[in-house]
Amino acid sequence: MLHVGLTGNIASGKSRAALVFAELGAHIVDADIIARELILPGTATYSRVVRSFGSGILDESGAINRRILGQIVFSSPAQRNLLNSLIHPGVRAEVLRRIIELETPGEKGVIIVDAALMIETGFYQYYDRLIVVYCDPSIQLSRLMSRDGLNVEDARARMAAQMSAEEKRQLAHYTIETSGTLRQTREQVEAIYRDLLLYEMKMK
Repeated sequence: MLHVGLTGNIASGKSRAALVFAELGAHIVDADIIARELILPGTATYSRVVRSFGSGILDESGAINRRILGQIVFSSPAQRNLLNSLIHPGVRAEVLRRIIELETPGEKGVIIVDAALMIETGFYQYYDRLIVVYCDPSIQLSRLMSRDGLNVEDARARMAAQMSAEEKRQLAHYTIETSGTLRQTREQVEAIYRDLLLYEMKMK
């Protein structure tokens, strides 16, 4: 099977693109969902994160409040690196496990791993193809403020904390620009998926 990495900065439209790929028949492994599952109460990663950041990140039920944790890590590169070191090894292991599970004998098709920090962690190098999703920064800012309830300063800080979309696009085999309509985004995804299927056939 063809292994494809899908990435993009916060509020770039990456999740929307992943949904369309899934509708077209791709197998999606969502690393961001895996990361959220790894910090649920009762997991080893949850315990490590709470020990490192303190009980102040917990809500009334004892679960990690991702908004509070986000405020901490996006305001400090050191804290962000600490959190990544606690979570990413588990995410990589689970992503690999799911890929192996999909790779049954005789199975064919496209596996797309959807991960926000794929390039920053260097994990993108393990995929046959890399897709980078991006949009106009003003649209990204508006989406982020609306989605996460952030003010302008906090939203801009989160955008600035990531590698620029321009740098990521230089590494991509394909790019998807999501500043336009959903129809325009879908057309780009459909064209890329057709090309991926052709590439997968040539690999045999």
